[in-house]
Amino acid sequence: MFDSLKKKFSRTSEKLEEELIEEAKQEDNIEEETGGRFSFFSFGRKKDEEEENLLPEAEEIPEEESPEEEVEEKKSRFWNRNKDEDEEESPEEEVEEKKSHFWNRTPKESVDGEATGGVFSFAREKTIKEKHVEDILFELEMELLQGDVAMEVATEVVESVRENLVGKKIKRSNDVTEYTYYALRDAVKEIIDIPGKSMTEMLEEKVAEGEPLVVMFVGINGTGKTTTIGKLANYYLKKGYTPVIAASDTFRAGAIEQVTHHADNVGVKIIKHQKGSDPAAVAFDAVEHARAQGKELVLIDTAGRMQTNTNLMDEMKKIKRVAKPDLVIFVGDAITGNDATEQARKFNEAIDIDGVILTKADADSKGGSSLSIGYVIKKPILFLGMGQGYDDIMEYDAEWMLNQIFSESEEETEED
Repeated sequence: MFDSLKKKFSRTSEKLEEELIEEAKQEDNIEEETGGRFSFFSFGRKKDEEEENLLPEAEEIPEEESPEEEVEEKKSRFWNRNKDEDEEESPEEEVEEKKSHFWNRTPKESVDGEATGGVFSFAREKTIKEKHVEDILFELEMELLQGDVAMEVATEVVESVRENLVGKKIKRSNDVTEYTYYALRDAVKEIIDIPGKSMTEMLEEKVAEGEPLVVMFVGINGTGKTTTIGKLANYYLKKGYTPVIAASDTFRAGAIEQVTHHADNVGVKIIKHQKGSDPAAVAFDAVEHARAQGKELVLIDTAGRMQTNTNLMDEMKKIKRVAKPDLVIFVGDAITGNDATEQARKFNEAIDIDGVILTKADADSKGGSSLSIGYVIKKPILFLGMGQGYDDIMEYDAEWMLNQIFSESEEETEED
């Protein structure tokens, strides 16, 4: 999940590190240290540890060697800090070898994201400047757009990262990785954490009032809307509530049979009329049934329709006027990326939706719609569909999603 985003973010960190180290080389302002080099994603696993445990200490100067001698040694053999092992190789040959393999620094070992070797420090503290990040962040923005992230979201992420990085003072290469990690993490957190009540909170409030929570589902055909209704009926049934489903998709052939199948499978009542009947009347009857029978939740299925079909959108508005839902939820397919975001935008303009459910989120390797959809329409994601079974649905948690994006090891996100 989110493999594409992970790769893009990790590459951004690596490229910034490369930019600063190359500049430091030209300034004769760099030295290689012993100690652990942390991968980009290691900070996700170590975020609760103390800062001094995250960054390795610089190598101490051996007592038997004077500082003057050590400085001379670094100047004459910049990339070789072990004379005994490399006496046969000239400094010029070694420098040339390092240049050609500068970024092919294969760690010898890795423990909890820490690799031995490949750590650099700067004799004079460096400051991240606009020139260091300009090209790198432009490339990141283009990659985000290619990964189905909406334009305004990609721009917001890049500008937030720029603001957080420019001006940071760097002492060693691990600092670059750490600062970039947290700059990206903070930027994404602002994007995906849209405030709003959860469906469960609203249900609890309605139950306290002695009224059912009425939820209307909209979206186009093929996004898993009807299946999602079955999943939610099962989800809240297991929480001790009694849902009822309204089969208000009376136009599409087989739609009533499909939603009836899901209702029977999970064991909830379904209210349905003849095919071609008024869908608003079906929704109204379901609400009245819930009130009469003391049922706490009404789930209204509607006909899938393209957001550009004016007549069908007007019919959907009629259902909303008659049933007076507490929630109007757009159901979108996460793997369709920008299409899902654009559909949500159009539905929101037409009917004013209250939240989003993304289906097939477990199969969304790019992560574009998951990152974009809530921010674009300023409405919260309420649930994520995570598989084919009735139990494969989870209430949306921004912190969980953030950890999905930023808490995996670098090795698992490398490209083939």
